[in-house]
Amino acid sequence: MTEVQWRLPHSPRSAGRARALLRTQLTEWKIDGEIAETAELLLSELMGNAIRHARRPPGREIGVRLAQYDGRLRVEVADANSGRPVPRTAEADDEQGRGLAIVSALAVRWGCCPRRHGIGKATWAELMLPPA
Repeated sequence: MTEVQWRLPHSPRSAGRARALLRTQLTEWKIDGEIAETAELLLSELMGNAIRHARRPPGREIGVRLAQYDGRLRVEVADANSGRPVPRTAEADDEQGRGLAIVSALAVRWGCCPRRHGIGKATWAELMLPPA
């Protein structure tokens, strides 16, 4: 397994920073094209959920983790709130509420688990990598 991790402030500006870090790392790993674009979209949705919905103690950061293993790419976002994400059905004129539906449609699989180190949870999505 190969992985990288970053900790970012719980701020709307962190979503853009996370995408930039992801693009740089995927370039280093020689992952591009549709996989890279989909990974960036998944990260955007997961970061958006953590920033908008995760109630957290002051000073807590958002963790971002990318991992390659068994022919998969995992995009993971951890926050200090233990409330699990709940998919909802958005109405046609709703401006929000489609994030987890997008994640579910694009990822091979996704889920939520307790945060690896500390309080809260990690929400993740996986993509299949092309054979080497």
